[in-house]
Amino acid sequence: MMGETIETSAPREARERLPVWLRLALPRSASYARTRNLIQNQRLHTVCESAKCPNHWECWSRGTATFMIAGDRCTRACGFCAVSTAKPLPLDPDEPNRVAEAVRAMKLRHAVITSVARDDLEDGGAGHFARTIEAVRALNPGIAIEVLVPDFLDKDTALDTVLAARPEIFNHNLETVRRLTPKVRHRATYERSLNVLRKVNQRRPAGLYTKSGLMVGLGETEAEVIDAMRDLRSVGCDILTIGQYLRPTAGHLPVVEYIKPEQFVRYARTARELGFLHVASGPLVRSSYHADDFHPQPMAPASAADCRRA
Repeated sequence: MMGETIETSAPREARERLPVWLRLALPRSASYARTRNLIQNQRLHTVCESAKCPNHWECWSRGTATFMIAGDRCTRACGFCAVSTAKPLPLDPDEPNRVAEAVRAMKLRHAVITSVARDDLEDGGAGHFARTIEAVRALNPGIAIEVLVPDFLDKDTALDTVLAARPEIFNHNLETVRRLTPKVRHRATYERSLNVLRKVNQRRPAGLYTKSGLMVGLGETEAEVIDAMRDLRSVGCDILTIGQYLRPTAGHLPVVEYIKPEQFVRYARTARELGFLHVASGPLVRSSYHADDFHPQPMAPASAADCRRA
């Protein structure tokens, strides 16, 4: 199998038109099998599988994964996302402990925890996030924990619950530019997502960094992407990821354009000039792809002015 290439999870007619820079080498690795078996044995969900991430072959071969808690049924139906939309099941009270055990077995130094949107719950699942953070840290002292959260309907109590558990990185994705938000994620709003990040930065304890991500290739313009970067910096966002949108199934939004690698380089340069501390920008970049490349420091993040020298 080594040396073979795989396309992304887009439908067949889209796969045949993918540019060469989106073709991946199919790895053959004992680490991949170990990661897959561990996740299955612990009865855990990952965004790697549920969202049909094109990088899961590489990440699992590196012994990393992004844990998806609170089930695999989402209460929203975003036009880009492959996670199932259905009536959620009750929360599993033992899930935080199983995630913690998996993190220890994988010997992770940086754990990424995300979830489906749980608008059916009063706190949107914030308490479950907090319990998972606490369980992972108790069993894995010294680990850096990154959470990728839904917007919790902008509820202050939910945000405070997650922040009280003191993750090192708080990630909430803006996903797309202002103009396209109603089409791409119709039950979320551009301003609500910015407000979530604004509130977190106003409340942030020392040592917390905020992060967000954008997809491109949905029909946005370069000027709109740069405006979104500026909006994220205006609310204090520290870390940015930018990646190519890839259509997971024929029922999802079509790809309007495959952005060339050199454009991602330009986006990264602009983002750094705007003051982001860390930028990951490339065709296959996703929110948690190589998340451990950023190393949180035990200190408050630099100011926007200080960031400009990064």
